Amino acid sequence: MNNPLFTAVIALIAVSLGTGCATKNFVRSEVNTATAPTTERVDEMESRLESTQSDISRTNRRVDENGAAIDETSKTAKTASKTAQDALDRALAAGKLAEGSLISETVFNNDSVRFKINTSQLTDESKAALDEFAQPLIAENTGIYLEIQGHTDSSGPEQFNFQLGQQRAEAVRRHLNQAQGFPLHRMSVISYGESAPAYDNDSPEGRRSNRRVVLVVLK
Repeated sequence: MNNPLFTAVIALIAVSLGTGCATKNFVRSEVNTATAPTTERVDEMESRLESTQSDISRTNRRVDENGAAIDETSKTAKTASKTAQDALDRALAAGKLAEGSLISETVFNNDSVRFKINTSQLTDESKAALDEFAQPLIAENTGIYLEIQGHTDSSGPEQFNFQLGQQRAEAVRRHLNQAQGFPLHRMSVISYGESAPAYDNDSPEGRRSNRRVVLVVLK
């Protein structure tokens, strides 16, 4: 059937449908174009957020590591003697330390560092014990600082014991410098004489243990 009116209606419908599809495609294109900058900003923000989270994780790890180091220093300080903590206070006051840490406290009594009676002369056994103590510290070369404390028992006059303690601490300092090359400016000496006994002076064993040299390692 060749009806002119029918043909015109079909043509109109086709044009309308074609225009509708074009309009939809145009709208999609415009929406994509309009949202592209927003998508880029979202991606950029997500990237920054991931970077920030990574930074936070690294910071938390450092905090945990520092906290562990502080805990370890606190444990050392709690088990140290009063004279070792005094050594830390003195070194801090003098500005000798890089970190303000008490590393260790080593006690040399007559079983390891021996002196002849009423003298400050080190025996060969004493020198060997001091060398064994110093070599790991020198090998590590971590900028440590030593306080060398001289102690005596209560036998004899108080002033004599004070001087004897000083002389024995000086003998240790001199040996560490001359035999091991430990820098003099990273060592100090102090005498407690008989004033800080670790054991009872009423027994021979107690007096023997009180005749000691203490090396406090600080950093």
